[in-house]
Amino acid sequence: MSATTKKEYSIETLNDFIGLELGTSEWFTIDQERINQFAEVTGDNQWIHVDVERSKKESPFKTTIAHGFLSLAMIPMLQFKLGLLPKGVLQATNYGLNKVRFVQPVPVGSRLRLRVVLLFADDKGFGRILLTTKNTMEIEGEERPAFVAESLAMLYTKNA
Repeated sequence: MSATTKKEYSIETLNDFIGLELGTSEWFTIDQERINQFAEVTGDNQWIHVDVERSKKESPFKTTIAHGFLSLAMIPMLQFKLGLLPKGVLQATNYGLNKVRFVQPVPVGSRLRLRVVLLFADDKGFGRILLTTKNTMEIEGEERPAFVAESLAMLYTKNA
C-alpha cells in the first residue's frame, strides 16, 4: 500500500484510496519457456514469439518478444500477490477491461513489474463493489511501459 496513508485498506475505507498507488509487484522475468507455453495454449505461434533463430535474423527486435496478451494475463496473479483484496472481501472475480494500450514490446529475458493505482470503487448493491484499477506493466531499464490497462474486478462482501 502507498506510504502516503496510514488507514487500513478495507471495504469501508476504499474511497480514501481512490487515486492512490496500491502497490508495486516484485520484478519477474519473461523467459522463452513461458512464451512458448502461452503460444501453445492460445495457438498464437507467430514466429516473432517462438522462433528464436528467425527472430535473431529477421525481427526488428533481434530476439523473440512476449505476446501482449501474455503480459496482460499476468495482472490477476500480480495483483493477488500484492494483496489488493481489501479487508472484508469474501471473493473477487475478473470483470473485464475498460482500456488497454500496448505501449512497447517485451523482449524475451525482460524483467517486468506491475504498478497499480485505484481509480474507482463503485457500490453495485447486494454486497458487490466494482473496483477499477490502472495497471502499468513496467519494463526494467525502460522509460515506457509494456502496457497500461484499466482492469475491473467485482468484489463480493457477502454471499449472494
